[in-house]
Amino acid sequence: MAKELVTIIKVQAPGGSATPAPPIGPALGQHGVNIGQFVQQFNAQTKEMNGMIVPVEISVYSDKSFTFLVKSPPAAVLLKEKAGIAKGSGVPNKDKVGKVTKADCRAIAERKMKDLNAHDLDQATLIIMGTARSMGVEVID
Repeated sequence: MAKELVTIIKVQAPGGSATPAPPIGPALGQHGVNIGQFVQQFNAQTKEMNGMIVPVEISVYSDKSFTFLVKSPPAAVLLKEKAGIAKGSGVPNKDKVGKVTKADCRAIAERKMKDLNAHDLDQATLIIMGTARSMGVEVID
């Protein structure tokens, strides 16, 4: 007999260094999930990400057990890392805060391909370039 799925929780946590503090603790606690067990498994699976923010999708079942799926980091986080900036621009159409190359955008698109809504790598690259522009990061050749 299959376990009944109760809910799916989506949170973003620092890879390899998650703690039971918010947002993870309260999100899991209200569904009766063992928070310590999740944090331990999550940190073991994401230890190579060294604090980079990573989206995780946690499926909670009726017997309080869980499974989780770690996704690739958000495009904005990867773009900030490539451009070497702390945050995006408040006025992206006027104030440019950094620069990335098309090759950088393509590399990010390759990494995020399975999580993007694109049919091929060229379209995925365009999605990443659009994210860069909306952050105030200039895309150069």
